[in-house]
Amino acid sequence: QVEGSVYMGLGEDAQAEQSFRRALSINPQDSDANNNYGWFLCQRKRYDEGIRHFMAALKNPLYGAPEKSYVNAGLCARSRGDDKAAAEYFERALQLQPQHPQALLQLADLAFRRNALPDAKTYLTRLSRTGATFNAEALWLALRVERGLGDKDAEASYGLQLRRNFPNSREAQALLNR
Repeated sequence: QVEGSVYMGLGEDAQAEQSFRRALSINPQDSDANNNYGWFLCQRKRYDEGIRHFMAALKNPLYGAPEKSYVNAGLCARSRGDDKAAAEYFERALQLQPQHPQALLQLADLAFRRNALPDAKTYLTRLSRTGATFNAEALWLALRVERGLGDKDAEASYGLQLRRNFPNSREAQALLNR
């Protein structure tokens, strides 16, 4: 399955798929192979197949990173436009690892898109308490949440951080162009 990931990175889809299938034919319960193959499939817009492989990864009781497959399933569900399923997968990841940064960020974004601004702020607050450094995406989201909530000081603070730390990001450009 490592070979499949290498081929995937090189854009050699046929070889990657063959490698993932070979690894799973040897050990269908290999959680890492199922997770990585699921990610490969989702990247190729084969969402349902990908999610099936994430769920297969979770069937192994010895899997050391089940939250990773839940987050990947959530990202895959979002890509296919199923925000309800995505939120459920992200919540499952948080049940296993309550401070999972990607799950918190994704749930904050989903709440923002539903205009549930207090919920979005709660997820972002939880994210900041994990010690994770906000990237440009998280700062832009936090800025828009605070703008929606009417907190001009917090909005300005996030804007300053975005311009200072990520001046060339598309998020900083969006801020400058508003």
